[in-house]
Amino acid sequence: MNEVQQTPTAERSDAAAAVFVFAGGGTGGHIYPGIAIAEALRRARPGVRCVFVCSNRPLDAKILTEERQEFTVSPAMPLAVRPRGLLKFLSSWGPSVRQTRQLLSTLGPGARVVAMGGFVAAPSVQAARAMRRPVTLVNLDAIPGKANRWIARHAERVFSTSTIRAERPERFGAWRVVPPIVREKARWVADPTFEVASGGASKSSARAALGLDTERPVLMVTGGSQGARSLNAFVAAFFEAAPHAYLARQWQVLHQTGKGEAEAVRAAYERAGVRALVLEFVSPMSPWWGAADLCVARAGAGNVAEAWANAVPTLFLPYPYHRDEHQRFNALTLVEAGACRMVKDLIDPVANLTSAGAELERFMAPESLASARAAFRSLGPADGAEQIARALLDG
Repeated sequence: MNEVQQTPTAERSDAAAAVFVFAGGGTGGHIYPGIAIAEALRRARPGVRCVFVCSNRPLDAKILTEERQEFTVSPAMPLAVRPRGLLKFLSSWGPSVRQTRQLLSTLGPGARVVAMGGFVAAPSVQAARAMRRPVTLVNLDAIPGKANRWIARHAERVFSTSTIRAERPERFGAWRVVPPIVREKARWVADPTFEVASGGASKSSARAALGLDTERPVLMVTGGSQGARSLNAFVAAFFEAAPHAYLARQWQVLHQTGKGEAEAVRAAYERAGVRALVLEFVSPMSPWWGAADLCVARAGAGNVAEAWANAVPTLFLPYPYHRDEHQRFNALTLVEAGACRMVKDLIDPVANLTSAGAELERFMAPESLASARAAFRSLGPADGAEQIARALLDG
């Protein structure tokens, strides 16, 4: 699809110098930070135009349509080592580059590319290189992937929301580290000092908006925009297990499962007698973060950023199949500060009950939660989007 999809309220500008092309997609983790930066750009300078280049996965179009953003769908495919996957990658590269070149030409000489990482970003950056357009890379993981390492070599400047923890970190010395990037719809606590994060009217209003008991504590579970099957199975088993049955009388649950998982998870909570709101996909996330006393989540950059911004203590179970374990490194800043905890996802729900289950039960203790909430105050505001927006507008 080469046409830019526009929404009725999409911000438009005739000023060529105020046009930004955000390239990235495949998961919400690549798209939502771009939306956050676009929001910050428009707050700072109304009339700025932002256009997204996303993947052909249905979730990308769904997110960008609901967020009322202009976008175009790239034919880009991820790099794969298997012959069929490699062929798809190679055959999509040329059309993807040409599509972005056409887009940049249409938008005018002032249009600049902001690469959000991943397989969609790389061909867009190649298009910008060919047209001698400046590129800004926004790196979201503590261990940059291959695409981001390649993009960084051709970028005018690089921002990273994580301290780089890869081997030979000196290679990334020129990268500017900024706080997490969080969009408006994932931020319940507007006050960056986190003074209201521990409860009071803020949490009560969020719970009331979701139809929950305003007095009982809330556990939020999310594997990110695509869900996490092993996380779903672990938390459902935790509440069904006899040693933890008493928790059913105390806690309520908000659970984002990912596609196709909600019915089974909802049935598990019903068997356990737990009051739960179970949805495949949630937008906006802000009431959920506002209602939550504790979260169980994957450690993707988006979840880490949103936990930080909303000052919600979180038990992270990083994605277990990444060789470089970059999700584990993503969460280390929060873990080292004492605001969050982390355990290995053993995948099997019975095995997870022994390790992660014991840690979750300890974290649910009021004194543990109070200590973790206090630790967030040492981290400062999650204003990475604002910092990057100012830099982009300053040229």
